[in-house]
Amino acid sequence: MDIFEKLRSGADVDMASPDYAVAIQHMTDCANICFKINTTAPVPALVRPLEDELFNGRLDPTSYLMPPFQIDYACQMTIGKGVFVNHSLTCMAAGGITIDDGAMIGPNVRIVTDNHDFGNRMVLRCKPVHIGRNAWIGVGAIILPGVTVGENAVVAAGAVVTKDVAPNTIVGGNPAKFIKSISD
Repeated sequence: MDIFEKLRSGADVDMASPDYAVAIQHMTDCANICFKINTTAPVPALVRPLEDELFNGRLDPTSYLMPPFQIDYACQMTIGKGVFVNHSLTCMAAGGITIDDGAMIGPNVRIVTDNHDFGNRMVLRCKPVHIGRNAWIGVGAIILPGVTVGENAVVAAGAVVTKDVAPNTIVGGNPAKFIKSISD
């Protein structure tokens, strides 16, 4: 199991371990590419080749991430078709982030997959985040490790999501709570 598989699996990962050096290098490479993206004129024809470099050609041409944004582990992310991400996204993606087709993410959203052991803060504990098809994440929302946002769900602006969000529901608040179901 390589370091990225280990991070996705939820196993404890010691950041001081020599095995973690590969992850640190990838994180540094991502930071450098994000810097280039974030300092390039926000013109899709200029930004897209850099996004393709960041995601190693895996970003569907129908999806768009508006700069600026910060992604630490692009290799741990999967982004579907027709996804729109507004500016100032922060992804701490060590544990894996999946964003399904048609999802929309508002400005200033944070998606976090990793946390630290309380006894040894050099130990990472990761849980993947999954944003379902056609989900909408409102401005300033925070999605925490291990959360699945269901298909067609809406996360209200400023919500802090600590638990799974059922499909076709709206949640909001801190911590996010059920507000109502979305009827067809």
